[in-house]
Amino acid sequence: MFKRRKDSIHDGDGTRPGMAHVLSTGLEFLEHNNPNGNPCVKGYNIINGELKQASSGATFRSTNPAWLDDCLGEFPLSNEADVHEALDAARAAFPGWAATPAPTRGQIIGNMGRLLMEHKDAIVAIETREIGKTLKESAGSVQEAIDTCLFFQSEGRRLYGQTVNSELPDKELFTYRRPLGVCGIINACNFPAAVPFWKMIPAIMCGNTCVWKSPQDAPLLSFALARIMHESGLPNGVINLVHGKGSGAGQHLVDAVDKGMVNKISFTGSTAVGKMIGEVCGRNLVSASLELGGKNPLVIMPSANMDNAVEGAYWAGFGTAGQRCTSLGNLIIHQDIYDEFMSKLMAKVESTTIGDSLRNEGVLYGPMLSEKYAVDFLKDLGMCETSGATKLYGKGRITNDNKPAGFRGDAAEGVYMWPHVYADVTEDMECFHEEIFGPVITVVKANDFEHALHLANASPYGLSSAIYTNDRLEAYRFKTGIKAGMTGINNSTTGAEAHLPFGGVKGSGNGTRESGIWVIEAYSYWHAVNDELSGKLQLAQMDVDEIEIEEAEVDWTALSNG
Repeated sequence: MFKRRKDSIHDGDGTRPGMAHVLSTGLEFLEHNNPNGNPCVKGYNIINGELKQASSGATFRSTNPAWLDDCLGEFPLSNEADVHEALDAARAAFPGWAATPAPTRGQIIGNMGRLLMEHKDAIVAIETREIGKTLKESAGSVQEAIDTCLFFQSEGRRLYGQTVNSELPDKELFTYRRPLGVCGIINACNFPAAVPFWKMIPAIMCGNTCVWKSPQDAPLLSFALARIMHESGLPNGVINLVHGKGSGAGQHLVDAVDKGMVNKISFTGSTAVGKMIGEVCGRNLVSASLELGGKNPLVIMPSANMDNAVEGAYWAGFGTAGQRCTSLGNLIIHQDIYDEFMSKLMAKVESTTIGDSLRNEGVLYGPMLSEKYAVDFLKDLGMCETSGATKLYGKGRITNDNKPAGFRGDAAEGVYMWPHVYADVTEDMECFHEEIFGPVITVVKANDFEHALHLANASPYGLSSAIYTNDRLEAYRFKTGIKAGMTGINNSTTGAEAHLPFGGVKGSGNGTRESGIWVIEAYSYWHAVNDELSGKLQLAQMDVDEIEIEEAEVDWTALSNG
């Protein structure tokens, strides 16, 4: 069992007069008549270990998308001054944290994982209440955060460099991993536990400090996670949390790159915003990790296990209400099995159970993440209609007068959507190419394997992909021919493990990866050290001993029978 203690690398409690340290106070509750009796929390920014309100005093509320009258809390609407204060705190904390031995940093990260395990059930319930994911999916998200901590705890003892042989005598060459500095962290709300840990844990393991802009739709969970991180022994200023809008605090964090205040941006979100961030970072020669959108193809071939393929397509399309960057986009079905496959798939779609997982068992998916996501989704459904696709199922937003048989609860309480299926989609249609964030599948018919592979590569995205086939050659040709960062064989397009690289190519990312040992490259740079021991100047390439070839007069052809 780990011990709770104040770590020796803290410089006192760092608290200024009138400011409460994050570890010195419990939760603060507000008066609020939530219909379900749930509490409403007063949330804060956490800057240099202190609980801070927005300097302007402005706030916003977090509400439950499954029960819109349920207010989870009130949080600071951070402005530029708040973001800059957080960046200054991260900058001040960087030298001490970078100098902390990597195994010690790893121990603190391990403590985070163990604290998350201790509080897992409560954190899972918060995630489900705040963004509407089912309890099962929220548990998966939190478990991935735990797995990330436990994985990188050990990496603190393996932050290896190399010893390199010199071409000159009496000289040693070394390489070391060095931290970048201050990292700006911006994550989406659909995985509010897993994804920020994907980013911040390797960042701090490498010796960086962070300013974390929480998702506007998941501030309570972010606040809870940041408090738990500080319980682990994390020094003040290493991770700083600011709340607010993407167009506010998020934009101020990105703009700070131009001001020389940020050494790294890690962003998960839309491709359009990712391109903007990439431009800002590019002109400042600042590293950017961009994990963006997807229109993920899933190919079904005649040799596939039909029932397994149906399950995979169904889950990829409608798990999390289709609100994953890896959710199924284009379902590409070989023409020889098209009718059979669609018959089985539609039977499952029509039996889908939808509702609030906190109040109903057996729910496949819950509400949209927020009203904003609902509005955008309905607009994108209109794109399917205008593209000329054939709607097989789905009637937009669920209301008490417009609900599928599998809906559970009072539709007026939350923001729920029907599952949607559009067929007869072709690659000249807009809905073939554009990501639609919500419970919808666009179905495309393929003539043969070559046509299916072409269709899978025809969208501007390249995040996830999958094929169902029992033909080994088809599987090989797909994984070598697909242009995507991730591929499933007889598996869904969704799902990630904490020790495997996650990310995309083309419009889905800039080649950087989250997770596993590969992410270390994104949060460190290689430092080459040339240690001259000879006591004199030796010039590489110029003072190197030259070994000449001495050729003998031998006719080697005489040894052959020719």
